[in-house]
Amino acid sequence: MTTTTTTATDPAGEDYTSGEGLRALLHRLHDAGPGAWEHDPVAAELMSYAAEKYTPLARKHGLDPWEAASAAFDVMRTRAAREADDPWAVVTHAVRITCIAEERGQGLLCSVHQARRPHVSCFHDPERLSERENALSDYHPAFHVTDPHHHDEVDADVGEPASVTGAVEDAILLFMLLGWPEGTARPAIEHVCEALARIGSRTGTYEALRRDRHARALLDVPAASWTVLLRVLLGRATPGYGATGEGRGILLRLLIGEGLPVLLGDDGLVATISHAAPHTRRRGA
Repeated sequence: MTTTTTTATDPAGEDYTSGEGLRALLHRLHDAGPGAWEHDPVAAELMSYAAEKYTPLARKHGLDPWEAASAAFDVMRTRAAREADDPWAVVTHAVRITCIAEERGQGLLCSVHQARRPHVSCFHDPERLSERENALSDYHPAFHVTDPHHHDEVDADVGEPASVTGAVEDAILLFMLLGWPEGTARPAIEHVCEALARIGSRTGTYEALRRDRHARALLDVPAASWTVLLRVLLGRATPGYGATGEGRGILLRLLIGEGLPVLLGDDGLVATISHAAPHTRRRGA
């Protein structure tokens, strides 16, 4: 019994699945003129074969298989494909690049021609402000409003060393006057100040320490009290609070000359610190 093998060849015997056969077919179509691709039945079979061949590559980049076949068609008409030692390798490489550019163009909302340019493709895809778990305005500096007279970074040149030490001691005393035990307030506030001096930014220090469960456990400060301590010491980074006392934080307010009497006169600050004091219960009115 004899068996027959089916290959991707046309009735005339042109085997376009091999590199040599594809090269011969491309030369024949080129010599026949521009209309050959439209009317030649082998050309139609070739494009169907290309669509099937590049279906996995097209789906990988979220494209239709015929978009990849269209890219292959553009390459097959070039001199580089006709005269290559391995025409299919040239076509496959070009189709892969085109699929990548198509995907980047759709993501960047621009043309494929622009997406091929490195200075355009290096950008990330556009995002809506609501797509992230945390609002963009909470952490992006472009949306932050700060006091024009005081930068967010606490520079080592602000005031004399004695004033910095005095600000730390006044902050500790403020917490103690509002119900915080000295054994809790002093090590916790000194730890925050050491981190602030190391990091150099109030916002960066807050983000680093609020996730530091190890430090909070060593200092024996409850989670709610720890959050309040960080917020009142370092201030709120939320836009709109930058020029307010709540946005500056206790440390910066003490450094710029606000003393304990001024801070104790801030009813909201006093209530926040006293209600968050460890080992105390909030009393009703």
